[in-house]
Amino acid sequence: MEIEAKLKEMGLVLPAPVQVPEGVKLPFSFVRVYGYQAYISGHGPQNADGTIAGPFGKVGAELTVEQGYESARLVALSMLGNLKREVGDLNRIKAWLSVFGMVNCAPDFTQQPAVINGFSDLILELFGAERGAHSRSAVGMSSLPFNIPVEIEATVMLY
Repeated sequence: MEIEAKLKEMGLVLPAPVQVPEGVKLPFSFVRVYGYQAYISGHGPQNADGTIAGPFGKVGAELTVEQGYESARLVALSMLGNLKREVGDLNRIKAWLSVFGMVNCAPDFTQQPAVINGFSDLILELFGAERGAHSRSAVGMSSLPFNIPVEIEATVMLY
């Protein structure tokens, strides 16, 4: 099944391009295609209109693991939106190679993998075990831009 049809079937929508707060400059590409690989910059959670999605804060302090998990799912949609805009068709993704997940968390928080599972679970559900399988890191950070709970970067192979 085509990826976009699966998204629609699941009731999920790819967000519009990110709307950053006034005065913020982003002098880089969200997706850089080189040959048959796409290098995907760190993405945060977005609402459908492209605004940065809350809730905001540290997982393990202001936010629960479940809220972090949902934010990681929104990051996957954000990333897929930019991939679609860059490569034209999400079915061009041959394989997810690597994922680096960062969690804005309390100093004693140790459940970063459970939070980043929100991203991995959605990618595996959409792309299947073969195409969606990826290597992954899930680490804690003392802060992330705009106080988002999750930021994720990735690399994919294209057809």
